[in-house]
Amino acid sequence: MTSALPTAVIDMLQTMGTALAMYLLILVLAKLCGVRSFAQLSSFDIAATIAIGSIMASTVVTGPSALLPGLVGLTTLYGLQVVVSGWRRRQDAVRRTIDSPPILLMQAGGEILWDNMDCARVTEDDLRTAMRAANVIDPQSVQAIIMEGTGGLRVLHGHGTPIPRDAWILQGVRH
Repeated sequence: MTSALPTAVIDMLQTMGTALAMYLLILVLAKLCGVRSFAQLSSFDIAATIAIGSIMASTVVTGPSALLPGLVGLTTLYGLQVVVSGWRRRQDAVRRTIDSPPILLMQAGGEILWDNMDCARVTEDDLRTAMRAANVIDPQSVQAIIMEGTGGLRVLHGHGTPIPRDAWILQGVRH
């Protein structure tokens, strides 16, 4: 008995079905695991995101026979994300191992911390870009510029008095 549809069309429909199944699973797992999987990314989040993309791509192009292993792989990765994020909240040692600490790049009065800039591989142009984004015209009004563990630059400004080094907002920031 011959099929009414050519093999190429059947393969294409199976690939589309596999892609749809993987896409729906990612949506369900992202909803169950929270928005962190799409927030600004820590190094662990980046690794998981790359792995998720790789699993999805290889499952889709391999076809229906790879669907079950792909579903198991994605579910495992999202499960690891949930477990590791729980450990990070409860265990300082895990958080220090996985997360990159924020780094102070500029302190009160616009003083650039050159050693920290070198460590973070950030340029003066990067600082100027961050200040423009924060509507800072005068570097003297900057209280601090911090490179977060996710790589984003945060500008604290406009409060008139320097932020004490032991301020709550600077806890965990490398000086």
